[in-house]
Order: sequence, then C-alpha cells, then structure tokens
Amino acid sequence: MDSQDAVFRALADPTRREILDLLFARDGRTVGEVCDAFGDRMGRFGVMKHLGVLAEADLVVSVRTGRSKHLYLNPVPIEQVANRWIGKYAARFTAALVGLQQHVEGTPS
Repeated sequence: MDSQDAVFRALADPTRREILDLLFARDGRTVGEVCDAFGDRMGRFGVMKHLGVLAEADLVVSVRTGRSKHLYLNPVPIEQVANRWIGKYAARFTAALVGLQQHVEGTPS
C-alpha cells in the first residue's frame, strides 16, 4: 500500500482521528492511557487494531520504556498529504469557494 494511501485510510476513521487528537493534546501517552480513554466504547483489542493502522501509516510511533509503551504523534505524513493535495488543488480555488459558500449561506466571513 502506498504511504499516502495508508495515511488516508488511517484518517478516514473517526476513532483513529480521536486517538491522534489525544496524542496531539499530550504526546507520550502509554498504550494503557489511550485504551482507558476508549474504555466505555471499545475494548483494548479494538484500540490496538486502530493503533496498528496508525502505526502502519507512520502517524504514531511507539517507544518502549521498561514495561510501558509510549505513543507519540508523527505529524509529518499529514503534512506531506496536505502539501501534495491541499496545496496543489485548494490554494487556487478554496478562497473563492469559501466566499461563495458564505454568501449563499449568509454567514459573515
């Protein structure tokens, strides 16, 4: 799988985006802390599957410290996707489209 395909696949799921948000808020959380954050919605196995997809996309890097595994956000693949896709297509047209949308919806800019 292409590395950008892996990033898009990883970002497509809201749970994985929430995991990335957790790591953005406080990097270096343990696997247990991340699992605890989802304890009311899914088990450890489910969280670990999501972490595997994020690791495959190189969005999360794990570092073992003794018996704990700490997770760190790697924003580089997201920046690469943004530079490749958003920069290429959006820069030209998004300002005009946002202005049009705001005009149609009657929202202030």
